[in-house]
Amino acid sequence: MSANTTTAARRLRPSRPDWLSSAKVLRTEVLAGLVVALALIPEAISFSVIAGVDPAVGLFSSFTMAVVIAFAGGRPAMISAATGAVALVVAPLNHEHGLGHLVAAVILGGLIQIALGALGVAKLMRFVPRSVMVGFVNALAVLIFLAQVPELTDVPWPVYPLVAGGLALMVLFPKVTRTVPAPLVSIVVLTSITVAAGIAVPTVGDRGELPSALPTPGLPDVPFTVQTLTTVAPYALALALVGLMESLMTARLVDDITDTRSGRTREAVGQGIANVVTGLFGGMGGCAMIGQTMINVKTSGARTRLSTFLAGVFLLLLVVTLGPVVSTIPMAALVAVMVLVSFATFDWHSVHPRTLKRMPPGETLVMAVTVAVTVATHNLAAGVVTGVIAAMVVFARRVARLVEVSAVVDPDGTSVVYAVTGELFFASSDDLVHRFDYAGDPDDVVIDLSGAHIWDASSVAALDAIETKYAARGKKVTVVGLNRPSAAMRGRLAGRLNAGH
Repeated sequence: MSANTTTAARRLRPSRPDWLSSAKVLRTEVLAGLVVALALIPEAISFSVIAGVDPAVGLFSSFTMAVVIAFAGGRPAMISAATGAVALVVAPLNHEHGLGHLVAAVILGGLIQIALGALGVAKLMRFVPRSVMVGFVNALAVLIFLAQVPELTDVPWPVYPLVAGGLALMVLFPKVTRTVPAPLVSIVVLTSITVAAGIAVPTVGDRGELPSALPTPGLPDVPFTVQTLTTVAPYALALALVGLMESLMTARLVDDITDTRSGRTREAVGQGIANVVTGLFGGMGGCAMIGQTMINVKTSGARTRLSTFLAGVFLLLLVVTLGPVVSTIPMAALVAVMVLVSFATFDWHSVHPRTLKRMPPGETLVMAVTVAVTVATHNLAAGVVTGVIAAMVVFARRVARLVEVSAVVDPDGTSVVYAVTGELFFASSDDLVHRFDYAGDPDDVVIDLSGAHIWDASSVAALDAIETKYAARGKKVTVVGLNRPSAAMRGRLAGRLNAGH
């Protein structure tokens, strides 16, 4: 058999999953999935309370989201489950119209996500600048930390040494061995201490009753009418946009951590499929979870889809078959895990005095605005959108200032050549009009745009205004040096933008 035939045969052979490459990788993925499942339980219950639904709804939503996205998603090792952002979106709908309408909104939102993913909306992520991404990460870290504050307020005093002990254990244990994830060791040790010593502290069981049966699929209990559609559609659209934005931003963060690239379009479609399936099982929907993803990827070292799949499976097994045991886990153990995750997530380098000194002020401002809006609203989508708008304004101001105009008068004084360099668009074209000496220039004026590019109608209108001002003084203007796109735009719009004025 030739070498080419052998190579072709290898390509046709099904690729072996990464988690089967070694026993160490398999162990890491399994243990990471278990740690994430334990961390998901109180979060899912809390988000159920926010949405105004039974804890079982949030728990089963986390199960279906994680399992489906493990197969359908485009970012291996990223965790998707019931989230606070989605809970905040659907809560008003549930309060006003009930669980049936909420489930219908989740299914419709999933269908919208599938459509947006198929249309390539995920590719818009390349327009999110680094300063917004850093602000997004730092805001997430702050929100994760702030979410733990209620668990440390008005609680029995043993909670504080338990949290401190858990943090110390997670920091020191990896120095001994990394075979078992430190968060899992911390949870087991703290649970054992509280149970053995009979220490009365808040536990997972205090957050709500865990389910004892598996979910069953079915259609939402709503009338299939236009009125129902108009009621749920706005919430479904909001759910789709918020879920996609959080998921794609989280996927980009994992890309940076793992030095790999995710399939953004596949992730967008996968999120939609997961929400449709979750809705058919009566769930409240969800999206990517930054905190649990950081536990999985950064703290536990998971890198494959197996950890995501097992997080969902372990979650179901824990709450259905081991509910009494899971209920005894002290909240202090999970708070310690999330506090460590928040500190590990925060980009401390971005706020170091040396970094701030070297960074352009506009970049720092964009990062600060993203953090401030996200933390103030507890809405990651609002923070990112505001940050992107701020970045656009900063960029426009910066580029507008790079336009230069220099004049060279012919020795005989009969003509003048203006050399314009830079990007001509709405932010720079307004100032361009005031860079010419209309009264003092000779009768023959040449505007050389060899070093410039016309981007929009505002720039064409500015050139028309310049010609009009010179013409009013009996002077002739010749525009030269246009590149092909600029010439085409000016050819279409010149003389047609100021009609009627």
